[in-house]
Amino acid sequence: MTRMVVTGAAGFIGSNLIRGLNARGIDDIIAVDDLQDGDKFRNLADLQIADYLDRSVFYEQFAHGAYGQVEAVFHEGACSDTMETDGRYMMDNNYALSCALFHGCQKRGARLIYASSAATYGASETFREEPPFERPLNVYGYSKLLFDQRMRRECGTDFKRAVLGKTGQVVGLRYFNVYGPREQHKGRMASVAFHQYHQLRREGRVKLFADYGGYGPGQQQRDFVFVDDVVAVNLWFLDHPSASGIFNLGSGRAQPFNDVAVAVVNAARRRQGEPALGLAELVQRGLIEYVPFPDALRGKYQCHTQADLTRLRGAGCDHAFADVQSGVSRYMHWLAENTGD
Repeated sequence: MTRMVVTGAAGFIGSNLIRGLNARGIDDIIAVDDLQDGDKFRNLADLQIADYLDRSVFYEQFAHGAYGQVEAVFHEGACSDTMETDGRYMMDNNYALSCALFHGCQKRGARLIYASSAATYGASETFREEPPFERPLNVYGYSKLLFDQRMRRECGTDFKRAVLGKTGQVVGLRYFNVYGPREQHKGRMASVAFHQYHQLRREGRVKLFADYGGYGPGQQQRDFVFVDDVVAVNLWFLDHPSASGIFNLGSGRAQPFNDVAVAVVNAARRRQGEPALGLAELVQRGLIEYVPFPDALRGKYQCHTQADLTRLRGAGCDHAFADVQSGVSRYMHWLAENTGD
């Protein structure tokens, strides 16, 4: 039976990956995480795994073969708080542990599919997997970039050594703005859609930033990607062991925050038997409200992100990504069904 490892298993993307593996009939899964936040157990409770290990013991034991033959490691474990300023903690957690895991995979003959981040691009206006466009704005983004750079050194700039089988498959996936089920524990780092859903419940309206950076009210754009699509691409690489490299994982489509808000509000209206409304009428009725752009974010805010999918498509992955309207609608239904509404 195929054995898998998922680090960050009780987290947002990790738990969704286990769900995707379970849907394929794979349950020989070693789940690795840190459950100091004990409530994260809820993300694992409905999933099938073979064992759970704390991150404090897994990495060293894995390198010594404690868990038998492992086919692939999905490395989702990291501190993803972009506001974290403790650089030592961030580098130990995101960089040093990832390096140790890579060498463990090499020693044990396991493939490595790991989470990088679009935060590696930072202030860049071009989102292509090349060094000239990698300009992180915080230590989180730098910790992710440094590991990407390490993999380029270990596997060859173009990952040719991995493709030729000299290091085994290594895939880094630069996630853009992921949203979807099982992110409730993330607090301030949860998705825009998650926060808008709860804001609508509390206040009866969704608030967006007014004009800023040359963009009109609510027109600042992100590449929003549904977590089911993230899982699908991870599993595509599992199915294609000869594909290695660093790849963007976004929808390839920039959409304004207005689109998210419209999808959130109209999903709630549908549940109440009310018809969907357009943006202008939602604003007129006070269901969407624009607030002044905060001074604290000026000069530190990306007004536009959009994944360049050329490299992903060139690898042969032709997965069709959900747009905001369909993905957010599905997510709002899940939230309503799972939060007692």
